[in-house]
Amino acid sequence: MSSELLHELAIGVCLMLILEGIIPFLYPQRWRNLVQQLALVSDRSLRLVGFASMLLGVIALYIVN
Repeated sequence: MSSELLHELAIGVCLMLILEGIIPFLYPQRWRNLVQQLALVSDRSLRLVGFASMLLGVIALYIVN
């Protein structure tokens, strides 16, 4: 891997961490309730949502680039 690719990957991970932290920072009680509700969702549903999210990300990345 080139150092430029690793640098861009690191930037992506950092941005993901920032975005993931916004909701718990601004609305900790709502986030806690959401996590409790997610614990009740079936594995199949979580996998489907995860797959759809990855697919949407790949499509968005293709469009952006």
